[in-house]
Amino acid sequence: MPFSQLRHKLRIVAFLFATITPQYCSAEWVWIEGESATESNASRHPWYADVKNELLSGGDFLSHFNDQDAAEIEYKIDVPAAGKYEFWMRANPVRTRLSYKLEDSDTAATDWKEIDVSDSSIGNVNIASDNKPDLRFLAWAHVGAFDLPKGAVTLRFRIDSELSNHGSIDCMILTTERFIPQGIFKPDEIEKAIQTAAKENEGWVPLRPKHDPFDNSALLDLRFLNESVAGEGGYISVKDGEFVHQRTAEPIRFWAVNGPASKDVDGLRREAKLLAKRGVNLVRVHGGYFDNSGNVKMEAITHAHEVVDAMKAEGIYSHFSIYFPLWLTPPADSEWLDGYDGKQYPFASLMFNPKFQATYRQWWKALLLTPNAHTGKRLIDDPALAGLEIQNEDSFLFWTFDAKNIPDPQLRILESQFADWLITRYESLDATKKQWKDIASPRDAFDEGRVGFRGLWNIVNDKTLRDKDTVRFLVETQRSFYEQTYRFLRELGFKGVITASNWATADAEVLGPLEKYTYTVTDFIDRHGYFGCQNRGDNSAWSIRDGHTYVDRSALRFEPENPKGENATQQKQFVHPVMDPKYDGMPSMISETAWNRPNRYRSEAPLYLAVYGSLQAGNGIVHFAQDGSQWAVKPGFFMQPWTLMSPATMGQFPAAAMIYRHRLVTPGAVLAEINLEVESLLHLQGTPLPQGASFDVLRLADVPKGTDIKSGNVIDPLIHYAGRTVVNFVDQPTKSRMARLDELINRDKQTVISSTREVLLNYGKGILFVNAPAAQAVSGMLSDAGDVSLRDIVVGSEMELGHIALVSLDAKPISNSQKMLLQVMSEEKNNQFRSTPVGDGTRRIESIGQDPWLFRNLSGYVKLKRVDAKQMQVIALDANGYAVEKLGTADNIQLRPDTMYYLIQQ
Repeated sequence: MPFSQLRHKLRIVAFLFATITPQYCSAEWVWIEGESATESNASRHPWYADVKNELLSGGDFLSHFNDQDAAEIEYKIDVPAAGKYEFWMRANPVRTRLSYKLEDSDTAATDWKEIDVSDSSIGNVNIASDNKPDLRFLAWAHVGAFDLPKGAVTLRFRIDSELSNHGSIDCMILTTERFIPQGIFKPDEIEKAIQTAAKENEGWVPLRPKHDPFDNSALLDLRFLNESVAGEGGYISVKDGEFVHQRTAEPIRFWAVNGPASKDVDGLRREAKLLAKRGVNLVRVHGGYFDNSGNVKMEAITHAHEVVDAMKAEGIYSHFSIYFPLWLTPPADSEWLDGYDGKQYPFASLMFNPKFQATYRQWWKALLLTPNAHTGKRLIDDPALAGLEIQNEDSFLFWTFDAKNIPDPQLRILESQFADWLITRYESLDATKKQWKDIASPRDAFDEGRVGFRGLWNIVNDKTLRDKDTVRFLVETQRSFYEQTYRFLRELGFKGVITASNWATADAEVLGPLEKYTYTVTDFIDRHGYFGCQNRGDNSAWSIRDGHTYVDRSALRFEPENPKGENATQQKQFVHPVMDPKYDGMPSMISETAWNRPNRYRSEAPLYLAVYGSLQAGNGIVHFAQDGSQWAVKPGFFMQPWTLMSPATMGQFPAAAMIYRHRLVTPGAVLAEINLEVESLLHLQGTPLPQGASFDVLRLADVPKGTDIKSGNVIDPLIHYAGRTVVNFVDQPTKSRMARLDELINRDKQTVISSTREVLLNYGKGILFVNAPAAQAVSGMLSDAGDVSLRDIVVGSEMELGHIALVSLDAKPISNSQKMLLQVMSEEKNNQFRSTPVGDGTRRIESIGQDPWLFRNLSGYVKLKRVDAKQMQVIALDANGYAVEKLGTADNIQLRPDTMYYLIQQ
C-alpha cells in the first residue's frame, strides 16, 4: 500500500522520508533517541511535556497528546552488522497503546504489532516535574529479537491510546549483546554509573550481576536439587504429613516463589533457570483467568501453559491460585452475581452462591482441560502441576464478612440459607427466636424466611446462643463449599494436591481454629503471613512512594510494628508468620510471606524462615513475590514492598534453600499436642494455641507453668522456636499434653533453644545461632555476638547486621564434607534512598531511590576447625556463582566486602 494511502486511512498528517545516522552506535548495539525521528505528526502538549529533563536520555523525548489524532513516527536506522538483535525501548507504560512495524532491506514491513509496555516494563520512573503520579512515566520494555541484515532498517511506531492518544518514546536500543536496562545509561555508560553509585554510597556495594550464560562453569548451581523435569517422580501427593512423589513416595519440600514475572517464552525459560539455580522448586502462579463478566481469558490460559512448560524443564513445579475477590468487580448487569455495581468485590459470595460457583468451575475447566496449542497436553494430565488452591484470602470469619461489603441480593441468598438451616435445627423460626431470647440483628426478616448476621466482634465477645448458631452455620457452609469443590476437582481428573484457602480471621483464638477446621477436607493447610513495617501513606498496602512512612523492626528481637514511647526499642511482640502448628497431621505451607520493604532488617528473612521452617517440619515456603526477573529495585510501575530479586532475599536463597529442602536443621520434638473438640470450638471456647495472635508479656500470667493445660491458658508462642506443635480436631473431649518448656525458654535471659539443641535465639540481642551437623550460621546483630565457636567453625564479624552461613552441598556433615557453600550478607538499600526520623521509631521516605541495589560492606572471618582445613580450597564467587578468585584455605577465611558466596572444597 502506498504510504500516502496508509496515512489517509489513519488520518495521519505529513510524513517526510530521510535517512538519519544514529547518534550512538557500535558493532554490537545501536542507540536511537526518541526525539531523533525522521519526522512525525506527534503533538507535543505543554502539560504532558512538563517533565524532568535530567531523567531523559539525551535530555529530551518524543511525546504525543492529542484528543483527535493518533501519532505515527518513523526512524531510519543504519544497522552496522548483520546479526540477531534484541530490541528494547524506553517509553510511556501508563494506559498507553504503542505499536510498531519493522522493515529492512530484505523484507517488507510487518503488520502493526502492539508492544506490551505496561506488564513487562523495567525501571519505571515518574518524570513529572511536580512528581504527581499521573500519566508521565517512562519504563523499559523488551520488544523482541530480530535477525537483521547490515544496512538500512525502518522502524515505525503508532501511538493511539484511548486516553487522548497519549504516549512517549525516550530512546531505543538494538543490540546483539545481552542488555539489562538501567535508566538513561547506554551500555558503555552503565559500568561508570555503577562506579559512581559506589563512590556516592561509601561503605556499600552495588549489586549488578553480569549476564548469566547458565553454563557448566558455575561453581554454585543448585539445579541438581531438582528433578531433570518436574513430575519425573509422579504427581505430588500426601503421605504421613509430607508432600511426596506418588511414584517413588520420596518426600519433597518446596522452597518457592510467587511468580514467575516473565511474560514471554524466552523470558520464562531464563527465569526458570535463574530460580532453579538458587534452589527454587515450585512457583505459585497467582492470577485470574477471567474478566469482570466471568468470561475466560484464553490468552491467559495460553500463558499458563507456557509457565508450566518453562518451569517444568528446570524441575520446578507449579501451584495455581486462580481466584481472589479483589480481582473481580462484577458489573451491574451480571446474571450470576446480582447486586454489584462494577466497583464492589464479591467477598464471601463464592461460598454460597450457586450461580457464582458454576461460573467459577468453568474457569477451572478452561485452565485444566484446554489442550496446549503446541503439545496437545492438558495441564490436568501433567504431573508438573503440583497443586491447586480453591480460593485466596476470603472467609466468613474475617472482617470482610459484613453487610457493608455484600450487596443486598447476595445477603438475601445467604440469609435464606441460614433460615432453612435454623428450621432444620429448631423446627421453626418462631422456635428459633425463643431459643435466642429475641436477640435481634438489623437485617432479620423472619416473616420473609430470612435471618441476618450479627457482627463478628459481637459474636466473639458476647457468645450468645444466636452467635454460636451463626458460627456453626457459617463454618458448616464454608467447609461444605471446600468439600464440594475438592470433589469437583477430583472428578475432573486432577491427581495432585489441593488446598482450601489461607486466610486470617477476626479473632485468632476463637475463630482461628475453626477456619483451619474448614480446610481439613482438602490435602494440606495453607496460610499467609507478612512481617510488616507499618507502611503508611497512599496505597501503601501495595506500593512504596516518596512521603510514605515506615519503621525498621527486627524479627530476631520480636520488635513490634507499632512502637510507642521512649522505650519503643525494648518492646516485644511475640507473633510471627513462621509459627506453624500442624493440623490433623496434614502438611503445611505458607504460600505468601515476606519481610516488607524498606525495613533495614529485611535480610533476616531467608535464614529465619529456612531454619524455623525446618525445625517445625514445614512442607512449603512460598516467598512473595517474584515481581521481576531482573535485579531491579522497582521492577514494575510502582515500587512494591515485597520484591524478591534483591541481595537480601534472592541473594540468600542458596544456603536457605539447602537448609529447608534437605532439613539440615533437624525437626524438633513435639512439645505440645493440642486436642480441640470440634463441638467446644463451635461453642466459641477457642484454643490455647492461637496461630497468628499477638502475644505480649501481659499474657504471661495465662501461660501454663507445668505440663497441664487448663481452660483460659494460652501456650507461650515461643514454643514454636523450640520445637513442633500439633493440633488435632477431635469428636470427644481428649486431654492435651505439653512438654516442660522451662529448660528451653528463658524469658529472663531472653533466649530460646530448640529441643534438638541445634538452634539458639537470643531475642534480647537479636542473634540467631545455628549449630547443626550440615548447617552452621550466625545471623543478626553480629557485632554484639563477638567471636562465635560452633561445631566446626569459628565466626567473627563487626557487621552490625549480618548473616554468615556455612552449608554442606554434598549431603555430608560439615566435619567431613568435600563441598560447602559459605554465604554472607549484610543489609540492603536502594541507591539514593533517603528517609528521616519522625518520632516513635517511624521514618518518612524522602526518596525511594533507584537502581542499582546496594548492600553494606561485608566483613569478618570464618575459620574451619577441621584438621584438614588447610587442605580445603576457598574460591570467591560472583553473584551468579562463577569463580572470581582463589583465596587460600579454609583455616582462615577473611571475608571480602563485595563477595556473597564462597565455595569451599577439597
